[in-house]
Amino acid sequence: MSETGSLYQKRIPIYTRSVKGKFRNFKTAVLVLAYTVFFALPWLPWQRSSAASQAVMFDLESRRFFIFDLVVYPQDIFWLALLLFIAAVLLFFVTGLIGRAWCGYFCFQTLWMDCYMFIEHMIQGERPARMRLAKQPWNPEKILKIGGSHAAMILVGLWTGFTFVAYFTFAPQFFADFFSGQAHPTGYFAVVVLGLCTYVAGGLAREQICIYVCPYARFQSVMYEQDTLAPSYDTRRGEGSAGRAIPIEGLRTQEERQAKGHGDCIDCGFCVQVCPTGVDIRKGLQYQCISCGLCIDACNTIMDSRGWKRGLIRYDSERNLRSETPAKPHLKWKNLKVIGYALALLVMTSALVFSIGTRSDVEVRIQQVRQPLYVHLSDEKIRNRYEVHIVNKTEREETYELKVRGIPESALAIGAGANPAIIRAGKDVKLAVKVDLDEHLAEKTREFEFVIHARATPDQAVVRKVNFYAEHQEHHDETGHQ
Repeated sequence: MSETGSLYQKRIPIYTRSVKGKFRNFKTAVLVLAYTVFFALPWLPWQRSSAASQAVMFDLESRRFFIFDLVVYPQDIFWLALLLFIAAVLLFFVTGLIGRAWCGYFCFQTLWMDCYMFIEHMIQGERPARMRLAKQPWNPEKILKIGGSHAAMILVGLWTGFTFVAYFTFAPQFFADFFSGQAHPTGYFAVVVLGLCTYVAGGLAREQICIYVCPYARFQSVMYEQDTLAPSYDTRRGEGSAGRAIPIEGLRTQEERQAKGHGDCIDCGFCVQVCPTGVDIRKGLQYQCISCGLCIDACNTIMDSRGWKRGLIRYDSERNLRSETPAKPHLKWKNLKVIGYALALLVMTSALVFSIGTRSDVEVRIQQVRQPLYVHLSDEKIRNRYEVHIVNKTEREETYELKVRGIPESALAIGAGANPAIIRAGKDVKLAVKVDLDEHLAEKTREFEFVIHARATPDQAVVRKVNFYAEHQEHHDETGHQ
């Protein structure tokens, strides 16, 4: 009779133990900084003349993203492409050097999971207390502690959802409308959905997101090198020739242990108990490991308590661990892959900074009206028509003047709109432009230039070269001959 197993592994609850050390301190510092930036940024005021006074706001209604003094328009989609490329290459670059450092310290899942674990520690107690609480029958204490911790997690999730939505509207007004019941139903729906998703991901699923949902855990191996630093267990030192052993009578000092072939690992399990994904680092590098370094803090704490040298578990490379005389772990960037990532990162970052720094305050698009391509007038002139689209990208009202170069100024006429055109901050205008040339001049003119400048900055003109079509031009386009 054949046996059938489940397609899914049953989840084993993880009860993490708190630990002190430099990696735990770094994780806490990143958590505080990230939460401060995320939750406080929508409330930071910033003086604006054409939009809400909010430092960072993604205004979908006006199709503008405000990031302090930078205003991003849909036409700047190139910046987003560059930013995504930079983020991806930065991830690859860091992974090639120090493994999954992003996952361990900066990932949003890690940050919120860390926060929810802290809530559990505060309300339910340390690891043994939480394990006892999980096993005992439901009673007022269990209901109060577990219910209270999950209620706090849901509140954190809902405030996370509220803050996310606040980036897309004026936060103070949204706050007042939301809690007075006057906000748009979409706002309530978004806050509830985002809040519950945050609670489920960080409070319930937790390490399951890192192990089964996140694609990074699956393709990270292709970015690892033999010199990549990652939390590693020194097997030779920890196991010795006889394996690890608990410090019973006769195996308490290093001398006694070495005499009997045992290593420095006392098999306390502290490194496993502090791991947020339940990894036993002593089994080698595993894809579930998020490189948070908490196992290093745990092991160093045990080594300190016994008066032994730190570093049984440490950030180290595969190559260094295999060597006969391991050197002090350090970053090794001199390989083709890492250098390639660094160069790509440098080039794309420079391109983004250059593009932002050299962007004009005005955008001009000119399209020639081709139905008909040109018109013979009764006064023996030839007319071409153009649509001139001017976008004011500044935060102030500007007056733009349109001129021509290469043909007489008298040839220019504005059919619709005003010249000069007054355009409010962040707005645009379309001008219907007519250019009339005498037949003999039209015969000689194949192209000319439109010159657009703001009256406040006449030295920063935008010049666009356009074609002028007449009968000879049309014949040339059709035959391809002079």
